[in-house]
Amino acid sequence: MMEIFEPSIMQSLASQWKKEGQPVCLVPTMGALHHGHIALIQEAKRQAGLTVVSIYVNPTQFLPTEDFAIYPRNYPLDRQICEENGVDVLFAPKGLYAEDHSSWIVEEDISNGRCSKTRPGHFRGVATVLMKLFWLIQPTKAIFGWKDAQQLELVRRIVRDFYIPIEIIGVETVREESGLACSSRNAYLTEEQKKIAALFPRILKEASMMAEPEAWARRELEKISCFKVDYVEKVNGRLCGAIWIDKIRLIDNFPCAR
Repeated sequence: MMEIFEPSIMQSLASQWKKEGQPVCLVPTMGALHHGHIALIQEAKRQAGLTVVSIYVNPTQFLPTEDFAIYPRNYPLDRQICEENGVDVLFAPKGLYAEDHSSWIVEEDISNGRCSKTRPGHFRGVATVLMKLFWLIQPTKAIFGWKDAQQLELVRRIVRDFYIPIEIIGVETVREESGLACSSRNAYLTEEQKKIAALFPRILKEASMMAEPEAWARRELEKISCFKVDYVEKVNGRLCGAIWIDKIRLIDNFPCAR
């Protein structure tokens, strides 16, 4: 497995691949890899071509009050996971923004509602860093998880609107045995909090079978004293929700049956 840390080297190698007609499948991550990420890598390996995993904790998608400084980071373990799963190139840049960076990618439809209500500017950061990665790596395909449904919808819109020749592939959410969606932020939860957090996907899943799921899900979630509901919204055929447990924010979603 090749490791690359400099954007210029990554871009040079990607240009060479493009000249050779080499297909490339990208799995963009912020590291702290878990079973959900492994499923994305495995899907990438099923596609034709080279598999590239990027690891970059993107500062511009965190609010000043959020957990950028303490976000889980374990590069040696991430590297081992990538190597064990047949990744061809691991791209882990130290930085992707110049000191006087002033250019942004702004999407004005998908970015509204849901997570943006309490995370203003988050999707501007997501869209901008993904455009940087797409330009540097020039993948023919990119793999995203449905756990971050709004992000997946956002990247599909950007790729469509800017005529970027990348196929975006969505992979269904990978879950822990309890049903809790795999997430790097699950590492913040105590064992007791994990047991309680497992009620979140159960309620969303049950609500997704109903004709009017949002109100029922919100009522049930609000009955749990340690949950603070951020939002519950049915969007594009999925029931999406976010909650807080103490200072830990969890998101999830399920396809709606009706």
